[in-house]
Amino acid sequence: MRVLDHQYVIAIDGPGAAGKSTVALELAGHLGALLFDTGALYRAVTLASRRAGIAGSDAAALAELADEVRIEIHPASVADGRQIDVVLDGEDVTWAIRTPEIDATVSEVSAHPEVREALLDVQRKIADGRKAVLVGRDIGTVVIPDAGTKVFLVASPAERARRRRKELQGRGITASHETVLNDLEERDAYDSSRAASPLKAAPDALIIDTDGRIVDEIVREIESAVRGRWESRQAAHD
Repeated sequence: MRVLDHQYVIAIDGPGAAGKSTVALELAGHLGALLFDTGALYRAVTLASRRAGIAGSDAAALAELADEVRIEIHPASVADGRQIDVVLDGEDVTWAIRTPEIDATVSEVSAHPEVREALLDVQRKIADGRKAVLVGRDIGTVVIPDAGTKVFLVASPAERARRRRKELQGRGITASHETVLNDLEERDAYDSSRAASPLKAAPDALIIDTDGRIVDEIVREIESAVRGRWESRQAAHD
């Protein structure tokens, strides 16, 4: 069996609203790399499970569903603020998977080892042999542990709540700062303590605090690290 090549993969992990998607989008553009928000896979499965009436606690049924549904990731086709298109069985669900209802249940669905296993090969094969920026919560620790560059973004809970609330308001969804903050903190606690693929930084990850920093500055810092690694690998092969 051929060994998958992930030397040009950039894994960006961190808690919700730490700035992962925004940074990854700009970074991918600078590097000419594929952008892949892996959390979209779990959100799509969560949406499909709600529609099918499958409980978030039913690991076996959820894993079977994850095997059956067809989830596609494409470059953004609509200028409505989206970064990618997420298509579930032929339906554009890009914003349908970004609602408070999905936010509240995706952690339970994604915590099941069976579900994560069902989606693992998909993620690894998408990144094989190409320049790709993968965004998630366990990319550098579980999904692509051999990623060439690993980054872990952090931000204060208050700042993350402000960002998430602004995002929701932009889509016409009203939620108080306290509600959004509580939801984020509950998910942090859940994701950090779960047995399967807990939220944590890889030992060799570049940890960046995004509080009070502009996106361009963060992207430049990561890009510099990435290009340095790529140049070193190229020199070693010459």
